[in-house]
Amino acid sequence: MKIIEKKKIWFSLSIAIMIIGLVLSFTRGLNYGIDFTGGTQIEINVHKEFSVEEVREITDKYDKDMSINKIGDKKDIVQLKTREDLDSKKREELFNSFKEKYDLKEENPEKVDQFGPSVGDEIKNKALISVIIATIGILIYLSFRFELSYGLAAVIALVHDVFIVLAVYAIFNIPVNAPFVAAMLTVVGYSINDTIVVFDRIRENLKYNKKKNPYMEVANESIGQTVSRSINTSLTTLVAIGSLYFLASESIKDFLLPLIGGVLTGTYSSIFIASPIWVLIKNRKKNKNAKIA
Repeated sequence: MKIIEKKKIWFSLSIAIMIIGLVLSFTRGLNYGIDFTGGTQIEINVHKEFSVEEVREITDKYDKDMSINKIGDKKDIVQLKTREDLDSKKREELFNSFKEKYDLKEENPEKVDQFGPSVGDEIKNKALISVIIATIGILIYLSFRFELSYGLAAVIALVHDVFIVLAVYAIFNIPVNAPFVAAMLTVVGYSINDTIVVFDRIRENLKYNKKKNPYMEVANESIGQTVSRSINTSLTTLVAIGSLYFLASESIKDFLLPLIGGVLTGTYSSIFIASPIWVLIKNRKKNKNAKIA
């Protein structure tokens, strides 16, 4: 397999996606959920099947951008999310509209949560710190387990995965909320898995590289020996996550969607990003030592 020789194609593809995502993030901004921006979340049990369109007729009076989800085992609970900080009077008016339309007996909604912007800032800061700590930990572990060149290549691929998933969210304007943070931390741990498998095979092949083949050839050979394993593992994971995604409630989908994106980009980066970067680092180090000698 001639993966390393075509590294410019793989790098260009990833850079293009990240640039598009970055431009959209600055111009349009990420679609932050109320977990980050602050707002109000209300859950109302209407005790029967309902359509989003009929609920929208009620909510448009308060916020035309209000998020509407069906939750609960019977999909009979309306979950409303708005960035508006609805006071008690507006919440009461909203609930009374549902009582009138669906002939409800309850006096209050099932659940009401309000989030302040300060809480959202705290979540964002802690999420960033968590990713940084996880990345540093992975770099230290791989540097100790293999050597620094492997650790650097793996961390660059890891950062690549995070930015690609963020770019996809920016491009398709997918809501970014608290479950997204948990999913991204899971992606950070999962995406390194395939990379370690490839690196472990590279290390083994280097031990028995009696002909002193170039790093490029060793990397290509190692990728060829592990690619089927990486793809099969990822496909198995995607089947499980995909099945759950189509059957799960909206709140679970918020967690599963970045996982799906992370598995796909993690498999891609372990083959097309991490290994070529490792070759570049090793060749640069080799050339530097040759000049010194």
